[in-house]
Amino acid sequence: MSTTSPGKVTRIENAIVWTGRQIPGTADYAVTDAIAFVGDRVLALGQAARSMAADHVIDAEGGFICHAFGDGHVHSIFGGLEQQFAPVRGHGDPQGIARAVGEWARAHPEVPWIRGEGFDHTLAPSGIFHAAWLDAEVPDRPVVLRATDYHTVWVNSAALRLTGYERGVTQPHDGEIVCDEMGDPTGTLREWGAWRPVYDLMPEVPLEMRMAAIEHAARSFASSGLAWVQDAWVERADVNTWIEASTRGLLTFRADLALWADPNSWRDQLAGFSEDRARVAAHGSPALSANTIKFFADGVIESGTGALLEPYCDCPHSKGMPNWDTAELALAVTAIDALGFNAHIHAIGDGAARMALDGIESAIIANGPRDRRPVIVHLQLVDDADLPRFAALGVVANFEPYWAKFDSWQTELTAPRLGELRTSRQYLMKTLVDSGATVSFGSDWPVTTYAPLAGIQVAVNRRMSADPVDEPWLPGERVSVEQALAAYTSGVGWQTAQQDEGMLRPGGRADVVWLAKDPRAVDPMAIDEIAILGTWSSGVRVHGG
Repeated sequence: MSTTSPGKVTRIENAIVWTGRQIPGTADYAVTDAIAFVGDRVLALGQAARSMAADHVIDAEGGFICHAFGDGHVHSIFGGLEQQFAPVRGHGDPQGIARAVGEWARAHPEVPWIRGEGFDHTLAPSGIFHAAWLDAEVPDRPVVLRATDYHTVWVNSAALRLTGYERGVTQPHDGEIVCDEMGDPTGTLREWGAWRPVYDLMPEVPLEMRMAAIEHAARSFASSGLAWVQDAWVERADVNTWIEASTRGLLTFRADLALWADPNSWRDQLAGFSEDRARVAAHGSPALSANTIKFFADGVIESGTGALLEPYCDCPHSKGMPNWDTAELALAVTAIDALGFNAHIHAIGDGAARMALDGIESAIIANGPRDRRPVIVHLQLVDDADLPRFAALGVVANFEPYWAKFDSWQTELTAPRLGELRTSRQYLMKTLVDSGATVSFGSDWPVTTYAPLAGIQVAVNRRMSADPVDEPWLPGERVSVEQALAAYTSGVGWQTAQQDEGMLRPGGRADVVWLAKDPRAVDPMAIDEIAILGTWSSGVRVHGG
């Protein structure tokens, strides 16, 4: 990482500077040709910047400058830890995953529990993975693998035994221990209530591994133009992890920590939420805050745990598995809202989206007006009746745009469970933009890539490749490049109440990204290929140079 001296003025010129400020009464955004900044603040734009004396002058050679990207929903530590566990991504079948896990286990005989994160949960029929497949490679130590959806876990027989999961096991109210026709656990665990007891048995991840995870995340974010993230699932022990990372100077980005609310014990957590927020504030780092509470309203459609308004097509007696009772979620959201926190609610199914909106509306009614920034995230399905409520209630709609393509998740698991009509109503990004709602983008990394340019490419194309056979999926829900840029900048800036609201303007924070080409001018299917030449976080150059 290179730094910029606090009193030195940097000017970037000969650039297309996309400010992110929409010109009133138009669909256009203000553009100029230069930017100057000193310390962590923007000094001037355009002619004013060009006429200003500068200590460092960068010729952008016609490149594109905009506010550095923000990620409205990411899991920094999880993404960094994946690199340190058994390599389970990128395999073509369950046996390939098991072999890779076996090889890693044999190379690490000192590790008591074998972990892996991010295997493809579409590779087994109905997403059911069997303990026996892992037993063939690792029979003597527990193996715990988490799927790319982070809601499904695959374990071997040793892990089942240690957890006490056997024939006739009592099903938790907030999860599913998938069993075969004889009542024996298969090795597939869905949602918190099923896999949390397994994770509770595992030894704590060592501090240095967690520090390495944040270092990996920092490098990844800087190289992709990210300067701010909403870390969307922080349990109490990891508040210390973040403070330690800040103390060591590892944070080249800013992060707000969303503290996880347990539906089974949220009342007991309230005092701790306030204590942790105060502890982070007392730490005094401008890179850290803890102003958000994370709720999981439901699971995921691919596992049949997303909460729907109408039953699943392949399971007509089930509408999914909400993690919260509707009234209880409303009480919890109202309680944390009264404490001044923002709610950040995972809602995949249309039933969960309605539950989340109802909870936020209850908090507004109970607590009265204030500058709140509630967020509902993912929004794979939203009922027509609920779409206008986002703008009306001031709820930010956070999408992970890289998901908005018809891939193997859709063909193998999602579409068969939703049916044709609901399959054609997923990720209504353009509809919500046009409704006047604030839309922000995120990645949910490590579920999918953290790279904003990859997300923008999918958002504006709704397809995976330029092959003519790969037609756009729901083309009416494509957004423009500028709308996608805004979702990754001003949308996230509004979500997080940043002082500059994610726009480049004098007095705003000097979070800047320099792209080699204008993403509005290239082939829309080549946006992800644009080189990122520089990233500045609070005026410090953290990538390029």
